[in-house]
Amino acid sequence: MERSASISRKTNETNIQLTLGVDGEGKSELETGVPFLSHMLDLFAKHGQFDLTVLAQGDTEIDDHHTTEDIGICLGQALREALGDKKGIKRYGNAFVPMDEALAQVVIDLSNRPHLELRGEFPAQRVGTFDTELVHEFLWKLAIEARMNLHVVVHYGKNTHHIIEAVFKALARALDEATTIDPRVKGIPSSKGML
Repeated sequence: MERSASISRKTNETNIQLTLGVDGEGKSELETGVPFLSHMLDLFAKHGQFDLTVLAQGDTEIDDHHTTEDIGICLGQALREALGDKKGIKRYGNAFVPMDEALAQVVIDLSNRPHLELRGEFPAQRVGTFDTELVHEFLWKLAIEARMNLHVVVHYGKNTHHIIEAVFKALARALDEATTIDPRVKGIPSSKGML
């Protein structure tokens, strides 16, 4: 069974078409209008073995906020739809990723209980033209729409680019683990019988 989903979202601020293949090969086609976010999404696809297509137009002449936020919304919706009832998945994922001097950890529970906990600091307010506070905005919307528990810890780091890159790689690897089908898991991975 192919686990994939396509989401379209059009507002007065953005127009986004996004397709996610959970069981992919790490291929990406990205036209976001936000170069740094495209770079992070490319890493996300590669390290999670997800196939990801994002075609986005947004009001980036104002700033990158709406586009980044709405891509997070669409990615979360696509993930939730692609996973369906979540039968047989591992459900939990945990990954530590170093990037030179930086170390990030992401822990995920695909619990149907959305929550974001982001601990850590970004030393710089911008990477190129990208406002680093948008990392929180993206992750928050992703967690809400995917309905997952998402804990992100920046253990240390000095270079903001390296820190954010470590976060996105760890996100990909933790999500890859959590979405993996485990043949030992029979049905829904919860004592409640549902997620």
